[in-house]
Amino acid sequence: MNPPALPASSEPPIEAVIFDLGGVVLTSPFEAFARYEVRLGLPEGFIRRLNMDNHDDNAWARLERGELDEAGFAQVFESEARAAGGALDGRAILGMLVGEVRPQMATEVFRLLEEGYGVAFLTNNGVPFSEVSDVLPDGLAELLGAVDAVIESAVLGMRKPEAAFYRVALGALGVEADRTAFLDDLGVNLKPARAMGMTTIKVDDPQVALSELSAALTARPRHGPPPPPATG
Repeated sequence: MNPPALPASSEPPIEAVIFDLGGVVLTSPFEAFARYEVRLGLPEGFIRRLNMDNHDDNAWARLERGELDEAGFAQVFESEARAAGGALDGRAILGMLVGEVRPQMATEVFRLLEEGYGVAFLTNNGVPFSEVSDVLPDGLAELLGAVDAVIESAVLGMRKPEAAFYRVALGALGVEADRTAFLDDLGVNLKPARAMGMTTIKVDDPQVALSELSAALTARPRHGPPPPPATG
């Protein structure tokens, strides 16, 4: 006896997946920030809170829009830290930004591409990848070359959570927001994507996030449910 058919979803199929990089495809810089805070005797979460103050016009935002170079960022960021009661080395902070490739995320990216999904990276970065190609972590260059689009704030002069930045990614993939899933580790970046109609997944535990993505793709298949993400 055949199992009962699942009811068809009333939502359109998901045709593309957009990934953040840091904290999603790559390990989170927040781990390095936390170790740095302990070393300096700063309160837990000091750097993250500093990054959220004046979110649209602080040193981070200006760096990611290409308005500050590394030296300018260090000067402004250190000034912001002093005003908040801490002493930080801005250049040391920049060195903590790029983590290592998470193998399970890399596996999922390649699986999605093989299954015919559109895949893009949407990242807030301070320096274009083309300028640091010789120091990228192992495996990242291969991923950047494999996906359909890499949307960089440092190249475009806009950043998450600006809606226009997301629209560039959608345009590059040739897909509507309601046919797209988006993974990010920051709620502030997920909120505008969700408002545009994307299926959003917050990445805390990577494996949990991949399970949620698999469930979303299975519930809204293009030509039947894709296989589950590889584990291990």
